Amino acid sequence: MESLASISHDFEIILVDDFSPDNSWNKIEELASKHPQVKGIKLSRNFGQHYAITAGLDHAKGEWIVVMDCDLQDRPEEIPTLYEKAQEGFEAVFAQRVNRKDTFFKKMGSKIFYKTLAYLTGVDQDETVANFGIYHRRLIDEIVQMREKIRFFPAMVKWVGFRQIAIPVSHSENGKRETTYSFKKLFNLALDILLAYSDKPIRMTVKLGVGVAFTGFLFALYTLIRYVMGDIIVAGYASLIISIWFLTGLVLITLGMVGLYVGKIFEGVKNRPIYIVEKKTS
Repeated sequence: MESLASISHDFEIILVDDFSPDNSWNKIEELASKHPQVKGIKLSRNFGQHYAITAGLDHAKGEWIVVMDCDLQDRPEEIPTLYEKAQEGFEAVFAQRVNRKDTFFKKMGSKIFYKTLAYLTGVDQDETVANFGIYHRRLIDEIVQMREKIRFFPAMVKWVGFRQIAIPVSHSENGKRETTYSFKKLFNLALDILLAYSDKPIRMTVKLGVGVAFTGFLFALYTLIRYVMGDIIVAGYASLIISIWFLTGLVLITLGMVGLYVGKIFEGVKNRPIYIVEKKTS
C-alpha cells in the first residue's frame, strides 16, 4: 500500500482468489475488513491465471491499472517507477525482468515458448516481460471487450496496440512457494495460446503437404523412368512400407492439427462465461 500511496491516496487493490487450495480467501476477507481499499473476488473454481486477471480487470475502476502476480516476485516497490514512465505518454509500461530469479529450466522454457509464439504470430515477444506492468484505462477497456475463451494477457496487450514500452525492474526470489503449474498444465496452456493467436501451424501443414506431394511426384517420375529403362524388375518392399508409414503419419498430423482448431471453435461457440464469481467482499 505504501507504494500506491506514494502515487495517490485514491486507489483500490483487487485480490482474485482463483479457487486456491490454501487459506487465501480467509486472508483476503481479513484484509478487506481492515482496509477499505482492498476488494476480494473468489472464483467458483480454478479457471486459470489469465481468467483470474480478466476477472480483476472487469472489476477495476481506476484510470491506471497495475497487473501483477501474488507471489511477490514482481516487486510492488517498482510501481512508482512504472507510473512515472507512463506519464511520458505511454498507455502500457511493461516490467522487464532483466535478471530473473527463476530456475534455469523455467527461464529456458519461457524463452523457447516466446520465440515460438513470436515466429507463429509474427509479433515480437520478450521472454523477460510477463503480466506485471501498468496500463491506462483506455487500453484496459479494449481488452475487457475481448471476450474470447482462450486468454493470454500479454498477447492481448500487444494486439490492442497503443504506445507501449518496457523498462528494466528488479525481480525477487520465489521463496518457498510451490508453483501450481505442472508440466502438463504449462504444455496445455502453451498449446492453447499458440492455437488461439496463430493459424500458422495449419498453414505449415498445408505447405508440408505440398512439399511431400511434389517429392512424391518426382519419386514417381524417377521410378517410371527406371521401369521404362528396364532397371526395375520387382518393386521394392522397403520403399513401399516406408512411403506408407511416412504419408500416413503426415495425414494423421494434419488431421490432428485441424481437429485441434475445430475443438477450439467448438469451445467458443458454446458461449459460456469466461469465469464465474462465487463471492465478493463488500
